[in-house]
Amino acid sequence: RASGFTDSEIVQLRRITREFAISMKSRIERSVAHNVAHAYLGKRAGEAVLAGQIRRGDGEKITAALWYSDLRQSTTLADRLSAEDFLGLLGRYFEMTASAVLAGGGEVVSLIGDAVLGLFRVEDSAGEACRRALAAAHEARRRLAEAAEPATNLPLDFGIALHLGQVIHGNVGVPERLQFTVVGAAVNEVVRVQDLTRQLGWPVLATAPFAANVAGPWQPVGEHVLRGLETPMPILTMAQP
Repeated sequence: RASGFTDSEIVQLRRITREFAISMKSRIERSVAHNVAHAYLGKRAGEAVLAGQIRRGDGEKITAALWYSDLRQSTTLADRLSAEDFLGLLGRYFEMTASAVLAGGGEVVSLIGDAVLGLFRVEDSAGEACRRALAAAHEARRRLAEAAEPATNLPLDFGIALHLGQVIHGNVGVPERLQFTVVGAAVNEVVRVQDLTRQLGWPVLATAPFAANVAGPWQPVGEHVLRGLETPMPILTMAQP
């Protein structure tokens, strides 16, 4: 107002300033906690932790389409590049892979060194979860194909494995250091399938349970005994070698 505040109004404003500041500080700290939890744990896991799921053993069994990628020749790249260049290359790799998972509606559960473990929860149907996971794999490979040649003159490539199974999503570790992640046989299997991408020369591989839930020109590439398992698993691909 052109006339300003009255003396009575100024007294009231001064009276509520401290209480208002305390309220705003609490709200800002809550906002910061949300941002940190979402950035380091992912949105869904971050919400679970903020809601109080912070005890070892807190979690749930879920069925999900699993997405796992691994950077090729990471040891060689780390040895030949400076720390700054290698971290820059990792950033580009994660923008191709982890960002594709998030853009497709999935969750990035873990960044394990230079590997990405993502999942797409089965909520409406297994087919929908698998379709989104496959689309994210195609998007990641598209981003790689369209990426500019790295200034380091060293090749950037990665393999992707897709699987469908039941996992346990929750807190593991010790009371002093917990991690919200997924565990179970299906996780071990998708990691082993990714190992086959290098051996077989196909950049994207899927298991039979995954391929059975999403239509497409699947090509069988044989039955393979995954490391640590006894029964051969049918493996398929859509990509060109």
